[in-house]
This record gives sequence, C-alpha cells and structure tokens, in this order.
Amino acid sequence: MVFLHCLTVILLLYIIYFIKYTYNKKIIDKETYLYDTFKICYIKSNNEKIVFCSGDIYTDKEEKGFLNKLKQLKSEDLFIYNNKKYKIFFFKEDNLNNYILIPYGNTFNEINVSSETAIALIFIDNFEDVMEILEEEKKPLIIAIIDSKLNNLAKQIDGVIKKFEKDRYIFIFNTEKLNYLKDFKFDILDQIRNINVGNKMPITLSMGIGVNGNTLSQNMEYARTAIDLALARGGDQVLIRNKDNYMFFGGKSKEIEVNARVRARVKAYALSELILQSNNVIIMGHKNPDLDSLGACIGVFKIVQSLNKKAQILINDIRSNSLLLYNDLIKLDSYKSNCFINSEQALNLVNKDTLVIVVDCHRPSLMECEELYNYTKNFVVFDHHRKGKEFLEELVLTYHEPYASSTCELITEMIQYVQHNIKLEPLEADALLAGITLDTKNFAIKTGARTFEAAAYLKRCGADTVHVKLYMQNDIEIYKACAIAINNAKIFKNNIAITCFSGNLEDPSITIAQIADELLNCKGIEASFVLYDDAKQKRILLSARSFLSINVQLITEKLGGGGHQNASGAQIYNYDLETTMEILKKSIEEYLEENKI
Repeated sequence: MVFLHCLTVILLLYIIYFIKYTYNKKIIDKETYLYDTFKICYIKSNNEKIVFCSGDIYTDKEEKGFLNKLKQLKSEDLFIYNNKKYKIFFFKEDNLNNYILIPYGNTFNEINVSSETAIALIFIDNFEDVMEILEEEKKPLIIAIIDSKLNNLAKQIDGVIKKFEKDRYIFIFNTEKLNYLKDFKFDILDQIRNINVGNKMPITLSMGIGVNGNTLSQNMEYARTAIDLALARGGDQVLIRNKDNYMFFGGKSKEIEVNARVRARVKAYALSELILQSNNVIIMGHKNPDLDSLGACIGVFKIVQSLNKKAQILINDIRSNSLLLYNDLIKLDSYKSNCFINSEQALNLVNKDTLVIVVDCHRPSLMECEELYNYTKNFVVFDHHRKGKEFLEELVLTYHEPYASSTCELITEMIQYVQHNIKLEPLEADALLAGITLDTKNFAIKTGARTFEAAAYLKRCGADTVHVKLYMQNDIEIYKACAIAINNAKIFKNNIAITCFSGNLEDPSITIAQIADELLNCKGIEASFVLYDDAKQKRILLSARSFLSINVQLITEKLGGGGHQNASGAQIYNYDLETTMEILKKSIEEYLEENKI
C-alpha cells in the first residue's frame, strides 16, 4: 500500500515536470523569436524576465544560471544568448538590479537606440495617503483602475509599462510618440486625478521622462532627475528632460499636506550626523532675506549650537522688516560675537570639511554666496518653494517640501526631533513664528494642521504675537506706494488685476508682494500681478498672487520665475516695463487657453 502511494506521488511529479518542460520549451522558442525581432529586453533581478515587443509584455521564470551569468557582467559588456549578441546596460532603482539588453550588430547600435527610446518613471504621489483612509474592499478596485489606465496609455503609443513597486512604474516607448502625448497635454494626469471610488482625496501622478541622451543609461538618469524634480514641485505633473533643458506639463493640483512626521525625524537625525562630522557650519538664505529666510537661519543656528559646533550666519545686506529682527538678535549674547558674517568672510572660513546649510532657497543664483559651492560640496538645502529649472545638485541632504507653509515650519519641526533638547530663547521663537506668519499671510494661505502645531510649539517656547506683529510693520512711504499702485490697477480678463509702477523703494520685492496680496481683497479678483520698475538694479520685478482657480506659478515660469501655485514671482532683465507688461498678458492668455479657464 505504501509502495503504491509512493509510486503515485512519483508519477504525479513526473507529469508536472513534463508539463512544465513542454511549457518552458514553447516559451524559449517564442523568446528566441522575440529576441530576434524586437529591440529591447528588460530583465529584473527577482528572476522575472520581461521582453518588450511593441507594447506586449511576455514573462517567465529565468534559470538561475542565466541570471547569475548576467549579474557578473558590467554595463556595456556584450552578452551572448541563443547565439545572438546583445549589449547590456545596467542601472539600479530602489535596490533592484535592472538590465536593458540591446541587440548588437551593424544595423543597430547604442546611439540610435538611445535617441529612439524614451524612458519614463511614473510615481503615484499620494498612494499611501489615499489607501490609508480608503475602505478595505475598495483598495483592490482603485489599484486595478490605476493599472488599467496606465496600461491603456502604453497601448495607445505602442509602449511598454511595468510596475516595479505598488505605486511605481517604468514606462518605455519610442521618442517619436512624445509629440502624441504632448498634443493631448498628458491627459493621463486628469484621468488619474478623476478616479473616484469613494476616495476622499484625489489621486495624483507624476512622470519623469528622459530623452535624447547619449546612452540608455543617460536617459534613465534623466528620467530619475525629472521625477525627483516633479515631486519636489508638488507632484501631479510631467517633466521631460533632455540634454539641454526641462519641459513642464500639468502641476494643476494644490499641494497636499503630508501627515507623517517620520520624514522630519529622519531629516533631523541626518542633519545632526552631518553637523557632528563637520569642522564648521555656514548657514545662509537668499539675497535680501525676508523673515522666513532669517527665521530659518536662526532655527538652524540653534540646532548647530545644541550640538556644540561652531556656526556663522551669512548675510550680506539686510533691510526692511528683517532689519528690525536682526537688530534685536544682535543684542543677545549668542549673536553678538562673530555670528553674522558676509561673503568675503565666509570664503575665508570655508574648507572641504565645512558644512553649508541653505534655507528658503534652492536656486544658486539667489543664494547669498553662490561661490561657496566651488569650495565645498557639503551642501544641505531646506526649502518649501516648488522647484524650477535651476537648482543645486549633488547635495548631501535635502528637505524640500512644497506642501509646507514656510521654511520656518520645516525647521521648527526638526528642532523638536533633534536628539539634544533645544531650549529656544523667546526672541528666537519670535523669529521662527514671524517667518511662518509672513509666508502664510497671517495663517490665511497654505496652512495645514502641522503649521498650527509648529506655531503652538513656538508659542510654548515664549513667542510673542505682538512682537511678531511689530516685525510686520511698514514705513508710511510703502503705504503711499501701495495706494498709488492699487489706484492704477486694471482688470484683465474679468477676474485678474494687473498694475505696474516705478519708484525708489528700499525693499521693492516685499512691497510688491504686499500690493499683490491687497489686490486679492477686491471683490471678484482671483489673481493679481504687480510689476515694478527697479531702476537701481536695472530689472523688472513681478509678484503674483491667486486663489485656487489660477496657478500663478505656471504663468510666472513663462517669464523665468517660479514659486508656489498661489504665490509666485520673477525678475525680468533686458525689457522695459511696457514690454514686460505685454509679455505678461500674453503668458496669462496662453495659460488660460491651455487650461480652459
């Protein structure tokens, strides 16, 4: 009886083996045809092979010997499979080893493959947040809908898409199909955003596309850079990067506040480690620092002090509201002696072991001292502005959150997570609260629960809202300039206020921002634009504000500026006020047409 039972098991195993062998042989025969016919094979390290063939995906379990041999190769080595030669390109994505194989021969080479092939990385921006509050039975449905829409997109342009994490995809298609996607303005963004199965927040998608690199590896690197920039700009957009520049599409959605505090804790720990490893620390914000920039510098300075490291704050010129705070700070013992330095002093202090921390700014041309980057690569950036085309690269640490109300909010959170208990002086708490108050327009714009929690913490540290209000006061001349500019405002396209003026303002960037804010108080106005002829600096300054319906960032980007969806600006050179006004109106019209507003 036992013998018969064993014999039955053996026969069953043999049948399974025979079926599997026959099935695998058919697969190998089909694969040989695919390898001979199509251009690209993509292989993942989890033993799953994907053959790209005009939009179809064919998979099977690969033999260990085959995969082990593949892993031993280097990028751009030749690989022989079924008596055919392939050139291998190696890249890594989230700790997965990935390979792209290109047929090698006279008719096909690395250059024309890379120029013909676009590589895209697709991330679902807020996947975890949506799934966290969605009913359990609806989760598989929403995943299926997302996958279906992305697969349909791939089929439309004969591309191939593969999911490599629950919320991440790699998408490969012919570069000539890019114009098709542009013509439809990447409507996949709208399709994903409009998914509604009871989810309380809209789902948004970001895509980074790399094209026209010298190699496929370079296209992959372009895609990686593009997706990072898309996420840093708030998500819900597509960025295309080639050798020379970026192209932006989408970016309509308001930034969604991230509830998790893990990121702030991790960044605080990483910053502490970098500070402890450094010889000295130089902290700086943007040129002509406002209260958010100066307040954030003070917060970082306090963190460095708590770790018993030497730090200086780099400021070349300070004026207006920030000057009032600065004059109060230098009365404190901690800020009296050699705390504040200028660019010349900073360049004498910097060395390869210096840590440079930049706050409220990510654009090199706007930093207090761009030259520091030539002396040390130990750069850290903390910022809340949406990224533009110009940004610092090769950073040792970045905390870039466009959802945040201000950089002071980010720094205040980190202060609470630094291992050493930091005791803020009341004036230091005032500085941080002033930065939050300024950028939120007295807690009216871009405020989330974390904004109020940061303000509550600062209040417990002794921040005085009356002192903060005093730092917001303006000279009478500024109010006169505001009155003139508002009086000259014209209504454009029924709901947009535009004004322009010239003068001799001490700090025009702050003043025109206040005018733009004031114009939004007018009934029926949904966006405001203020142009100022700054004769001293031979430039035109632009400040823009809006409510939710109009994204002023996309408009100011057309003039070389940037910022946030509801608060943005630009500096325009080589044009007079009249010409700049015409360019601005044209940019507004283009935006309204593109977005059907």
